[in-house]
Amino acid sequence: MDLGPHATFIIAAYAIVSLVTIGLVGVTISNVFRQARRLERLEAERKTGA
Repeated sequence: MDLGPHATFIIAAYAIVSLVTIGLVGVTISNVFRQARRLERLEAERKTGA
């Protein structure tokens, strides 16, 4: 596959976009687990009346 004279730029752009996308997915998954733990804690407090 010949990307021409701009191959370095194209490959770098794809690499950066891939890293950003992976980072955003990671942050999203982390937030889901953090919010689930927080919800469990709040539900436990509600049941105990604390």
